[in-house]
Amino acid sequence: MLKEGLKHVSRLTVSNAQSAIAQGSGDLPVLATPAMLALMENAAMLAVADSLPEGTTTVGGQIASSHLSPTAIGAIVEAEAVLEKVDGKKLHFRITVRQGDKLIGEGTHLRFIVDRERFLSRL
Repeated sequence: MLKEGLKHVSRLTVSNAQSAIAQGSGDLPVLATPAMLALMENAAMLAVADSLPEGTTTVGGQIASSHLSPTAIGAIVEAEAVLEKVDGKKLHFRITVRQGDKLIGEGTHLRFIVDRERFLSRL
């Protein structure tokens, strides 16, 4: 059952594949903002995955974030997503990203509950 307060922490050891250079979002060997956003979405998805009705999943609809500090290759970062509001099929999350005790990113994320087969049939 979906309820406010569900949360999940997703972890990532930053590799060259997640660098701004590899992602095409910059020219420095640091964690790329798109890679940080993907980690944030992953945490939100997993926060509710076990509580969804069978045959459903969630898809991202909107994300707003701040990338506050650079992170070196090899560092471990953690994104914690907390479900703040359930509004029908709309799920609202607050997400923070940390490297140890240091806040490196934060934001909000909206996900929608969808029927897997119906969603894919629209392709």
